Amino acid sequence: ILGERIQQSIFPDTTYGVDSGGDPRHIPDLTFDQFKRFHDDFYHPSNARIYFYGDDDPEQRLALLHDYLSDYEALSVDSTIGTQPRFAAPKRQQFPYAVDPDAVEEPKCFVVLTWLLHDATDAERRALLVLEHALLGTPGSPLRKALIDSGLGEDLTGSGLEVELAQMFFSVGLKGVQQADVDAVEALILQHFGELADGGIDQGMVAAALHTAEFRFRENNTGSFPRGLGLMLRLLTNWLYDRDPFTPLRFADSFAALKAKLATDDRYLERLIQRHLLGNAHRTTVVLQPDAELGTRLEEEETTRLAEARAHLSHADLEELVASTEKLKHLQEQPDAPEDLAKLPRLQLSDLDKAIKTVPRQEDQIAGVPVLHHDLFTNGIAYLDVGCDLRVLPQELLPYIPLFGRALLEMGTERMSFVELQQRIGSQTGGLSAHSLVGPRPDGGPAAAYLFLRGKAMAERVADLTAIVRDVLLEGRLDDQERFLQMALEERASAEAGLVPGGHRVVLTRLRAQFDETGWLAEQMRGLSYLFFLRQLIEDIRGDWPAVQARLEQIRALLVNRPGMLCNATVAGGDRAACDQSLEALLRELPQEAHPSASWTPNLTAVDEGLTVPAQVNYVGKAANLFALGYELDGSSAVITRYLATTWLWDRVRVQGGAYGAFCSFDPFTGVFAYASYRDPNLLETLQVYDQSGAFLRDCPISSDELTKAIIGTIGDFDAYQLPDAKGYASLVRYLTGIDDDYRQQMRNQVLGTKAEYFADFAAVLDQVGAAGRVAVLGSADAIAAASAARDNWLTPIKVL
Repeated sequence: ILGERIQQSIFPDTTYGVDSGGDPRHIPDLTFDQFKRFHDDFYHPSNARIYFYGDDDPEQRLALLHDYLSDYEALSVDSTIGTQPRFAAPKRQQFPYAVDPDAVEEPKCFVVLTWLLHDATDAERRALLVLEHALLGTPGSPLRKALIDSGLGEDLTGSGLEVELAQMFFSVGLKGVQQADVDAVEALILQHFGELADGGIDQGMVAAALHTAEFRFRENNTGSFPRGLGLMLRLLTNWLYDRDPFTPLRFADSFAALKAKLATDDRYLERLIQRHLLGNAHRTTVVLQPDAELGTRLEEEETTRLAEARAHLSHADLEELVASTEKLKHLQEQPDAPEDLAKLPRLQLSDLDKAIKTVPRQEDQIAGVPVLHHDLFTNGIAYLDVGCDLRVLPQELLPYIPLFGRALLEMGTERMSFVELQQRIGSQTGGLSAHSLVGPRPDGGPAAAYLFLRGKAMAERVADLTAIVRDVLLEGRLDDQERFLQMALEERASAEAGLVPGGHRVVLTRLRAQFDETGWLAEQMRGLSYLFFLRQLIEDIRGDWPAVQARLEQIRALLVNRPGMLCNATVAGGDRAACDQSLEALLRELPQEAHPSASWTPNLTAVDEGLTVPAQVNYVGKAANLFALGYELDGSSAVITRYLATTWLWDRVRVQGGAYGAFCSFDPFTGVFAYASYRDPNLLETLQVYDQSGAFLRDCPISSDELTKAIIGTIGDFDAYQLPDAKGYASLVRYLTGIDDDYRQQMRNQVLGTKAEYFADFAAVLDQVGAAGRVAVLGSADAIAAASAARDNWLTPIKVL
């Protein structure tokens, strides 16, 4: 909601001023003729941008294009996005957002200032990206720090530079603001920009931001997203608006120009602040205010609108409406014609690799600590993970881990303030962050549980990276009550803000916590239990800080010891010696005290839960442990699960039921099979679809073509695109959880050998999921109460927001 309001406020006169996904209150006004005309024009090849990536034959590319385009007549399509006329003066806009009348905590406001920036050269756009990172990119960045330190809000929101639209804009704001402090937030932001423009930006912060920005462009780490598509999206930031598509790829030239500019003009960034922000009248202040009655009003408006529409319909109109609805339902239920599906180009099973993709791994020891080495081409970058075994911790300390990891990096050291530490990380490395890893073992043994500091740097600077890791582990300050409270408030705000957009993850994490230690651990450190812990922790920080600090010190004393540690290095072979030397210097300074594993007793109580939040949609989950129901693992389960999600659940929950998404998953290590829906208007109806999944597999035999597609899709999941850092980390996870290449090859063989009759066999165990599965639903209190009452109050209600 906030993002939409920001964009609409700054672009009231262009296409950006309306909801690109459609406003549910206005979608019924759209006629079919309007819909079809829009598609005919804007989805015509004349309005397309065609892109190729790879080393294929250009002649074949042109032949492919000829076959595709020759059936069309060229159109003149005007898809130009108009330029937003500039405001003569800043504007303020206030909007309500729905909250529960009985919310757990007092709802507060969101306040965001946004500027529509002036046109800029490519070098100036790079400078604005560096400026954004310098001001907001780290906890020590001056604008971010000033806003958080003010105590006027709980965390930043809606903040950053938007460069992918036809015109750039910059936003900065706070969430968790009292109504009485809205004006103060606006004044503080403007005041701080004035102070930065007049007094200058710390040059250390600028240098760190410049290094970080250039490192990211040179690394080009697109994660699991293929680099070819990543480059296409980068081109489109110019190409869509009839600008040179290759300019965004010439980052080396623009960074060189920026460095030269900064070397000769030490007030360059400050003048950008003056030009684009302080001297720019095209500014909006968007305020979202909590409104406990909004949900009721919207429902009443919809009821009134339906009643008015009904009053204008004759008996014949109603019959026509019913007939049209039945026709639509029939069309939705009709499978695609085989002759149409046959027209689509596709792979065959013979095109697939039969062998797994392996990652080179050498196991070694340095200073008594196991080290995994992955000799991969990394373009001169060293990726390093330093891990501590969480199993030495008493279980009551586990929820502290996410904040403990942040504290190591965001509270400074004995010799550096946290601002100086952030500058050091930014100027000497490509980044350093803390992550917890929890993974099940195929043999049913105790879950792997580690806290990793994950860093990267140019190989020639890996000694700088390990020196920083050494300092934060041994000298990181854990005594700053105010800073730790700020982080806890940010964590809580982030967790609460993620509830509705990520409701499917919430219910799945909650469900999996009922079955095994792995799921329980994830719930303690990133699920609803973690949110409830944070709320109590904030009170503890304010009321008994010495006790909280003592727990943080206890965690460090137990974790930071060579026994129980593990390192993972992904670096080209020629850079390994320097990496090992730096690792040894780090590890030899760490304590050697060994601690036994603690005894954990997870609470695996079976319960069906209704998790209430102020929302107009639901997230419906159901899960069971198939191993407990008698299922014996076979790789075909991955094929069947994928097929079920892309056919039955897609058609019934999404297409016919109106949810934005639906899927199912099976964990072959824990045995947990789970269903979930996303932004779902239904609840009981969706659970009924889940429970009929077995009947679908049994009564609708899969065709040979569908089976081939399901197998190919599953192999595609197995062979997901990975860059070197991801390959090294995946190998680390397999090492910790005991997954060897023989096991992976066995699963691949079983996937490739999946037969149609296996689907009917799997149906029998899904029938048991319907009968014995546990349910978790995140949604409105009214929807959950109605569903619970319809089945003898079977849902245990828990108020979340």
